[in-house]
Amino acid sequence: MIKINMFSKADTVQGQGVGSAYNELIGLLRKNLSNEFQVTINQYSQSDITHYHTINPTYFINSFSKNRGRKIGYVHFLPETLEGSIKLPSGAKTVLYKYVIDFYKRMDQIVVVNPIFIDKLANYGIDRSKIKYIPNFVSKSVFYEQTDAQKKQFREKVGIPDDKFVIFGDGQVQVRKGVDDFAKLAQANPDIQFIWAGGFSFGKITEGYDRLKKLVANPPKNLLFTGIITRQELVNYLNIANLFLLPSYDELFPMSVLEAFSCGTPVLLRNLDLYKAIIDGYYMSGNNFDDFNQIIQSVLSDPEKLKRYHTLSLKASDEYSEANLTKVWREFYLEQYNLGKKMGQIK
Repeated sequence: MIKINMFSKADTVQGQGVGSAYNELIGLLRKNLSNEFQVTINQYSQSDITHYHTINPTYFINSFSKNRGRKIGYVHFLPETLEGSIKLPSGAKTVLYKYVIDFYKRMDQIVVVNPIFIDKLANYGIDRSKIKYIPNFVSKSVFYEQTDAQKKQFREKVGIPDDKFVIFGDGQVQVRKGVDDFAKLAQANPDIQFIWAGGFSFGKITEGYDRLKKLVANPPKNLLFTGIITRQELVNYLNIANLFLLPSYDELFPMSVLEAFSCGTPVLLRNLDLYKAIIDGYYMSGNNFDDFNQIIQSVLSDPEKLKRYHTLSLKASDEYSEANLTKVWREFYLEQYNLGKKMGQIK
């Protein structure tokens, strides 16, 4: 049996998509591939494959151990994607960004969740042949479309009338996530209930922390900031939402969008090239506040449009399903094992 050790601190900070992606993969391997792969977490014993999900300095050091076997690095962000997320002194930022790339270069194989980042990593000097695209996915057993009765029950619980139009977004409260546009749209549409789930996972080093903290404390009357919530609560909110809106300026492959798809919630995103590479045709898009506001007005006046995008969301969730990705990950790990054997990395 092939031994795969995962090194990760992805689930130690709540409210991050990295943690969700990590948990989904662990669940997939243990549920569907336990007869082929023995998976351990944060163990320093010998392994055939070591899969690094986060870039902790201790992991960089242990990557030099001869017991690591074939080293796999998971790329959930690049230096430029940290802009608008965290605020650091220029010197510290330079050191951090160099470290991120040095970590990736230490790996025998890199996995990206969006193909658009293959060229970007190659520009940093990483061999293109060592970069593999494998998309994120979510499990239908965790994120699913609820019955009308379940939706009605949760609306009653949170005090939202059945006929109230709900726009939901989630992620860390950051400038990069487009929270400012989300709040501005709430102000412009007082008859709609806006809800944002997420918090300040990076604390005070979050870009724009002081201003965003004030917004969360004193939002428009029709905007609810829930803070960080459980996955089950997230499923509930996605199901009562008439529209999922994520106005981010930069992303890799946001788990939140896949989660919305899996619940059948129509999706509206900012018009970004990276989305076109992976989910083009499944969502509505706009470039700015005016575009978003116009699209919101169009779906309010055309319920059939929402029905079409409800169908498209479910279709997208089938493409990025656990079943499909099980095959992909199985082939990938077997390929890496064989390469490790061939190169003498695996004893």
